[in-house]
Parts: sequence; structure tokens; C-alpha cells
Amino acid sequence: MMEWMAGPGNRVRLLASILGIACVAVGTAATAEPTRGASEWRFAVLLGEREIGQHRFRIQPRGDGTEVRSEARFDVKFLGFNAFAYRHEATERWRGDCLEGIESRTDHNGRPYSVTGTRETERFRLRTLTASTELPACVMTFAYWNPKMLGQRQLLNSQTGEFIDVRIEAKGTESLRAAGATVDARRYTITGRELQIDLWYGPDGRWVGLESLTEGGRRLRYLLM
Repeated sequence: MMEWMAGPGNRVRLLASILGIACVAVGTAATAEPTRGASEWRFAVLLGEREIGQHRFRIQPRGDGTEVRSEARFDVKFLGFNAFAYRHEATERWRGDCLEGIESRTDHNGRPYSVTGTRETERFRLRTLTASTELPACVMTFAYWNPKMLGQRQLLNSQTGEFIDVRIEAKGTESLRAAGATVDARRYTITGRELQIDLWYGPDGRWVGLESLTEGGRRLRYLLM
């Protein structure tokens, strides 16, 4: 999940995960079972019709688990000047469908965020720059690459460390352009407090699209490259 401000007086909220919006974009063959081999995925990020950056992901088997590394870099320019900058890097370690550990660092136009966490026997211990908390032992981030995420009622924001109540609903099948081809994609909507994200999954179960509206009513999209 990412929140940022672009331009004087123009508040904008990016509703992605991504970072877990993160874990979507899958180069050419994102699958529901990424642990079989390393995969690298890349998304172009658009605000309205303008590309403002990219979000890249790499999923790599590690022992009896999976490591997911993501990197987001956005810049919004105004009259030739860089009015807003966003940088995010995160590493997540998974065993099955449970998060084992997380380290993320974010620069939100000069405002720093840090999230670290480790799964223990009966809890997940989480730390941010301002607080420490304990969550249930098995938690998930906005891990779009794993369809098990679609059955969750709470998800962890990897930028802020917030554990968010969500509702996820299937919305039927639609045609969608992704990675240079048109596919019949299943659409899902994630809603929560001040949150709405639309996701699309292709016939093979891979995540192929994301869309949301900012507070200013502009469309934010992730396009699979």
C-alpha cells in the first residue's frame, strides 16, 4: 500500500500493495505457484494517462519457503520540476501462505517509513519507526501473486505496518489487455476503510492488472509489461 501527495494542495492516495501491489506484475508468466522457479515481473504505473514510474518484483525459492523482493520508483513532474518522489523497497519471506519475515523501507516525498517483522511460534512481531505490535502468527500482506490472498479478511500494509480489515468480492469476467495480449480476466474488488482496489487475474491464475481511484478522482493503473 502506498500513500503520497502530488503537487501543491493536491492530496492523492495511491491504493496499491503492493506492494504487495505489489507482487503482481509478472513479466511474462506469473503463476499461482511461484515457488517452482524464480520469476521477475514488471509493471508500468500510470496516473491518468501519464506513466509515473514502475514497480518490479522478483519471486525466488529459498529453502522450504519463498522470498519476494519488490522495488517501486515513482516521480510526478509539474512544469518540468519533480513535484513528488516515491521510493519503496521491500523483502518478504514466506513459508506456504504465511509471512515469515518482512523488511521494508520507504521514502514518501521525504517522509521515511520502516517496517520489520518476524513470525514467532504464536504471533507475528512487527516494528515500525513509531511502534511495536503483535499480530496473529499467520498473516498475509497485499500479496496479489498468491490467490489465497483473495480469501483474507485482514491484510498487512507493508509500507506503514497497518493491519487492515478488508472485504474481497468476485465481480465476474472481463476482457483485459495485458502484456501485449487480450485475455479473459476474472475481476475482484478489495474494499476497506478509505480503500478500493480492483484486481484482474488471467485464465492461468496469474495477476494481470490493478486499478484504483485517487482521492482527487484520478485513475491509478498497473499495466503488466
